[in-house]
Amino acid sequence: MSAEPFARWVAQMRHTEAGRPARAVDADPVGPLWRGAQIFRLLSYLYALGFQIAINDDLEHRAVAWALFGLLTAWTLVSGIGYFIGFARNRYWVTAEVVVVCGLMLSTSYVADAGWAWHNQTWPTTLWATNAVISVAILAGPTYGILAGLVVGGTSTFVKGELNLNFGRNATIIVIVATGMAVGLAAANARRTHEKLSAAARIAAAAEERERLSREVHDGVLQVLALIARRGREIGGPTAELASLAAEQERALRRLISDAGDAGAEEDLDGVGVPGTGELDLAAALRVFADDRISVSAPADPVPVPARIGHEIRAAVVNALDNTHHHAGPDARAFILVEDLGDDVVVSVRDDGVGIVEGRLAQAVSQGRLGVAKSIVGRIESVGGTAVLDTEPGGGTEWEFTVPRRQTEGRRD
Repeated sequence: MSAEPFARWVAQMRHTEAGRPARAVDADPVGPLWRGAQIFRLLSYLYALGFQIAINDDLEHRAVAWALFGLLTAWTLVSGIGYFIGFARNRYWVTAEVVVVCGLMLSTSYVADAGWAWHNQTWPTTLWATNAVISVAILAGPTYGILAGLVVGGTSTFVKGELNLNFGRNATIIVIVATGMAVGLAAANARRTHEKLSAAARIAAAAEERERLSREVHDGVLQVLALIARRGREIGGPTAELASLAAEQERALRRLISDAGDAGAEEDLDGVGVPGTGELDLAAALRVFADDRISVSAPADPVPVPARIGHEIRAAVVNALDNTHHHAGPDARAFILVEDLGDDVVVSVRDDGVGIVEGRLAQAVSQGRLGVAKSIVGRIESVGGTAVLDTEPGGGTEWEFTVPRRQTEGRRD
């Protein structure tokens, strides 16, 4: 055992100020499997000891068998501590264990005759030899666990000198391989669960920070900007321009806060497919746009949608609001409505501006200006939804986005 891991272990074993032992923190997601495996190691060692005592008189080289059992005892002690604490959880140590186990099994041909080897399990018991398979499976997963089982089981077959296909009486290989597969699957599931919990914790922390930041900003900067915008429009004249700038900055700040909060969910989705819940509250994501020129109506309860779908809907809403700001007229107001229909969510973005002249969108597309087609329609269709535009000159503009809650085959334009 090297000095540094041993020092860490000693520090972990020191008593707390209250007089109780400090509990070591194992950051390894499969740490409980490693520790549980060492209990099996101890039990299998006791079984091997009893087996050695019982059959020692039947062996040809008894002294050699006891000497090898001493090596087995030393390895069991050192590797058990190493796996339990953590410094031995690496491919070098696990590979060495497979070599040691197979070497001790092959020594059966020396300490016992061929007849004894054929009628008995491989010395020093296949139960103890299974520890190597378990270690490989925990470290590397089910595939390598199965391969390790084939190596250890194949060594036992080699020692016996013949492959007994009567698995009703000789199921050693099947049991060892099945053990490697089962333990490997358990380790893989433990790691996946740990990743999901870690991602969920990051999202929760990001959401909490966003709420804290939103409260502070809302109590100060946003209220001041809203006040400037409202009073500036009331006064009119040169201050109307100042009011317009204040309102624009208020909207930008609200969007910035929303983006910061959604970053955790987006990272969760991109890192391992859909780790954690992979969802966001669409109502909360759109409610941040509310100001003196934008009204948002949404259910009081959360409207959870998969993160990617929520991001695309929100981005489409942002583009629709930008169009209102730039093209609907200086006094236009916007209205956002969020509806939860169970399998679908419907988001409407309406304004009371000047509307769009008939044929103007087609003309924009023919001229290569694809803002509406790509930024709005394309986003909604990419998650399997539909975007419908209703507008007429002088009658305002309304976008209605209908998106299935669970994406099936969204396409990308």
